[in-house]
Amino acid sequence: MKKAKIIISSVGIILAMIIIFQNTATVETRFLFVTIEMPRAALLGLTFVLGALVGLGLSLGAFKHKKKEE
Repeated sequence: MKKAKIIISSVGIILAMIIIFQNTATVETRFLFVTIEMPRAALLGLTFVLGALVGLGLSLGAFKHKKKEE
């Protein structure tokens, strides 16, 4: 089971990297009152990393909560 998780995670990361490196055009991103121009690859990479960190944080929080109940 652990090998399957590693393989699936590796495939997901490789696919994300392929998508990121194929999108190099510059895009304008607006967040609240700030407008930033950056390569689409940087925006996709940033989004991927933030999503991974949020998912990791939520899974660790659920793990700790589950342990306290036992």
